[in-house]
Amino acid sequence: MKKHNSTNGVSRRGLMGGAAAALAFTFVPKHVLGTAQAGGANSKLNIAAIGVGGRGAGDVDECKSENIVALCDVDDRQAANTYKAYPDARKYKDFRRMLDKEDKNIDAVIVATPDHTHAVATMAAIKMGKHVYCEKPLTHDIWEARQIAEAAREAKVATQLGNQGQASEGRRVLCELMWAGAIGPVREVHSWCNRYISPRGMGRPGDTPPAPNELDWDLWLGPSPERPYHPSYLPFSWRGWWDFGTGVLGDIGCHQLDPIFRALKLGYPTSVEACSSGVNQETAPLASTVRYEFPAREGLPPLTLSWYDGGLMPQRPPELEDGRRMGEADDNLFVGDKGKILGYRLIPEAKMKEFTMPPRTEPRSPGHHREWINACKGGKPAESNFDWAGPLTEVVLLGNIALRMEKQLYEKGLKLYYDGPSMKVTNLPEANQYLRREYRKGWSL
Repeated sequence: MKKHNSTNGVSRRGLMGGAAAALAFTFVPKHVLGTAQAGGANSKLNIAAIGVGGRGAGDVDECKSENIVALCDVDDRQAANTYKAYPDARKYKDFRRMLDKEDKNIDAVIVATPDHTHAVATMAAIKMGKHVYCEKPLTHDIWEARQIAEAAREAKVATQLGNQGQASEGRRVLCELMWAGAIGPVREVHSWCNRYISPRGMGRPGDTPPAPNELDWDLWLGPSPERPYHPSYLPFSWRGWWDFGTGVLGDIGCHQLDPIFRALKLGYPTSVEACSSGVNQETAPLASTVRYEFPAREGLPPLTLSWYDGGLMPQRPPELEDGRRMGEADDNLFVGDKGKILGYRLIPEAKMKEFTMPPRTEPRSPGHHREWINACKGGKPAESNFDWAGPLTEVVLLGNIALRMEKQLYEKGLKLYYDGPSMKVTNLPEANQYLRREYRKGWSL
């Protein structure tokens, strides 16, 4: 299949679907880009993947209906199973070399590296006119998210963020419950993740063991600052280190907050504040709470969104029956004027059973990866395309800025005020240093 372009920039209706269309992120452009299609819906895409161990292996397998033609990973150990599963795919360690060599052979690229390399790999693919599926969060910092979304829109490529839960039936049921007024106006939401994600709350190791022969440590560092190899950073513990990952909020926030943003039609918050088990410039805290304040939105009241991790939880609602667990390890609690929803169900359960569900207004998904594949072939934009995922990532990562500025905010008696469209913290200028990181020499977006 030859290289081709498909739509990524979409209208608000394309972003939200159905009845929610007019109330998507207020900063998403209204225009609809043209849809150029090559080959047709029955043709197979030629796909390359960057980062094919761990989550990347799953992403590749989800796209195995297409042609997997090239695979790239800096660590041969982590990539071994995927390399074995796709023996005909050409193998690379440097994604830049892969994209250069395979330019004429590939239509689309999967990016499933650690967070710190998401933006540089994704932008390189976009600039070559390739469709991109990128794992969450879309980027490591807010500036990158803005740049990636704008570049994808301009290039008219099909995109999708790796927040697979957005394709679920539960997400759609939640929206339909909310829009039917099942719990009335919602003024607060609580969201949490209490699964173990990665080691956190520790300083940099002092010893410097040699890197394994199978690992290209310099390529693994990518745009992040130089530091010696240590097994504390990988293969999966990188999520807790600020130079490489984005903590629990960055890792899980794009999953957990997505249904909240869709159901309640949220845009940028006006302020954010945070408290934690302790600020550490090397790693994310062991436990934290982040609170966002959102303004009124087209008939919806102002809203407080509280995030919890590391074992912290909101107060147990009185409507929840004795003996019933407070949701899942990752879950959301919606507090409305007329009731509450835990996850995707009214509480208590008796109220859910009594409630007459409204007609389906949200289009159902053919599958998260299938949405992207269809969009690459000229179909409608995927639901978490970068016009949606970019702003969502920005808001998630803003919470990390509040965490990293926690001490200063406390001492000054402030919460962090944010001008989303201008991408600027307005009342604590030193916080803006975290909007955009500096890349190591030799790397650029």
